[in-house]
Amino acid sequence: MSAIIGIFYFDGRPVEPRDLGAMSKTLAHRGPDGAGAWHEGPVGLAHRMLRATPESFHERLPIANKTGNLILTADARLDNRDELISTLDLSDRPPEWISDGELILRAYEKWGTYCPEKLLGDFAFAVWDRGRQLLFCARDHFGVKPFYYYCSGRSFLFASEIKALLRLSEVRRRLNEERVGEYLAGMFDDKAATFYQDISRLPPAHSLLVRRAGKRLQSYWCLDPSREIHLGSDEAYAEAFRDIFVEAVRCRLRSAFPVGSSLSGGLDSSSVTCVAQQWLAQNRTPRLHTFSLIFDEVAQCDERPFIHRVLAQGEFEPHYIHGDRIGPLTDVHRILWHQDEPFYAPGLFLSWALFGAAREQGVRVLMDGHDGDGTVSHGHGRLDELAQARRWLTLAREAQGSAKVYGLSLWRLLWSYARYYELQPIISRSPALQQGWRLWQAVRQQASRWHKSSDIRPAWAALIHPEFVHRIGLADRFQVWQRNQPALAQGEREMHYRTLMAGLQPFALEVFDKAIAPFSIELRHPFWDKRLVEFCLALPSEQKLDHGWSRLVLRRAMAGIVPVKVQWRVDKSNFLPNFSHGLLAFEREQLEEIVLKDIEVATDYLDVPAIQELYHRFVLQRDRLSSREVLAMWRAISLVLWLRDYPWKGGELYGDREQEEGLPHA
Repeated sequence: MSAIIGIFYFDGRPVEPRDLGAMSKTLAHRGPDGAGAWHEGPVGLAHRMLRATPESFHERLPIANKTGNLILTADARLDNRDELISTLDLSDRPPEWISDGELILRAYEKWGTYCPEKLLGDFAFAVWDRGRQLLFCARDHFGVKPFYYYCSGRSFLFASEIKALLRLSEVRRRLNEERVGEYLAGMFDDKAATFYQDISRLPPAHSLLVRRAGKRLQSYWCLDPSREIHLGSDEAYAEAFRDIFVEAVRCRLRSAFPVGSSLSGGLDSSSVTCVAQQWLAQNRTPRLHTFSLIFDEVAQCDERPFIHRVLAQGEFEPHYIHGDRIGPLTDVHRILWHQDEPFYAPGLFLSWALFGAAREQGVRVLMDGHDGDGTVSHGHGRLDELAQARRWLTLAREAQGSAKVYGLSLWRLLWSYARYYELQPIISRSPALQQGWRLWQAVRQQASRWHKSSDIRPAWAALIHPEFVHRIGLADRFQVWQRNQPALAQGEREMHYRTLMAGLQPFALEVFDKAIAPFSIELRHPFWDKRLVEFCLALPSEQKLDHGWSRLVLRRAMAGIVPVKVQWRVDKSNFLPNFSHGLLAFEREQLEEIVLKDIEVATDYLDVPAIQELYHRFVLQRDRLSSREVLAMWRAISLVLWLRDYPWKGGELYGDREQEEGLPHA
């Protein structure tokens, strides 16, 4: 994790070194180990370095090729280094002398704008091609590395974080009200939009060609939902998964510093942690540090029985963070400064504390099991497949298994599928009936089957100002968004594909990246390895759900690696009770000031009386609020805090003084 910065003036004016310097200084927290800059005429590139891998000690960025015609700045970790070194004929030197930046530059020399197709790993980079007078930019397949840009008729500017772009006066700070509405409604499908009208994200798996005449956005890779894998047995599928997963973990353990792993006790984090520990032990490297949240006051959130089972398996250096001794608003102004935007994650304060504990141990690489659910898939769409094929006996077996594992009503589950697919010939004659049934089915699935909530009305509907909803057409946009949700997919593969491609995925990865940046740590996500994602999507549905057991291929693959009690657990702790506990136990006064006073900054967007009424219900009977209501309230609070602390009509950017004094650094 480093920082990249760039300026390209279409009108030919020269880049001022002080502008590059100001942008670079703003991102000093992302790269405490050095800074570099290059500029020539209307083009300038800069870099902030965080050294994490052995190769990074031989890296100086920006870097030029031998002729000086290509200059690169990059925030990258490549996982197919051996393949690239061989293909690019760089075997004349020890591999540890060859930086990832040099590999990307050589790849561009050989393949030009097709080079991202040849790269595996997490990356965001830009190459100035002097001969062709173009700037080529690219971002990794899932958006692990951030890339923000501003483009006008006069200039193209980019940076790893929005705050660096705002250092230049020509970048206007205009609020993107459509993004505000989508955020409040929990819609994240737009992978390019930000809360600033004039600042965009480079979407994952996309590149940009930028010339004076303008820019061209293009996709260089996409998931193939039609690809299928067929192997001879359950054991063969499990072995193939295990091979890819172990490699995904192994290549992310490359570090010149102590390595840590987030360990929650769930299947995902335990799988990453156990595989990482086994590999480190085999290679006689230092013990793996583990970082776990524990809860004494909010016992339903505590996962220590599962955490301790993992730790009993090998030699670890465990560390614990008391999650119930921290309030959600602790350091929230610093978190917001680093996020640049309101953030959805109500538990980010816990991650912030965990990252701080990792830094205290000298960790610079932290493994994380983020959203293994999405990569492997629970397989719930298999029930739809069976009903569509009218395989009623197999459906009955799967429904019986799901009912037993998840504590559902077998007959209600069976009847819901049978009723729809037997009536389907009639429903299919009317598009309106078909759409209405599928919408009802999605709501039923979300409200009754998995989320077990009886309140099916969108929680945001009563909390957003009606005039604002009408002004930006939010209700219509929400209906369109709903039709693209995984729950409305036909069959498991389409449901899985929609989950993987949802805009919430890169948004969440960006939130984590910006949250860990001030701690000088690189967060790595083995479950978001391109090879693993492609493999899981192509699996037959019975490898994801069988006899009610979801994510079955992962469970089978982890036999003998993770403890049995973890391997077959189906529950997962809900940290919202601790979120509510923290707000009321530690921050009641601050929360009341936000909801009763500071909320005035958001009157154009929020239904203030409704928010305040919800807050009073939260104080008096928090256990009776649904999780969707609590999350909707948090999105409103996050927006209020951000609007309160960021000036929108010029003036000093919030955090400038603190940045100079070093205060936002964790």
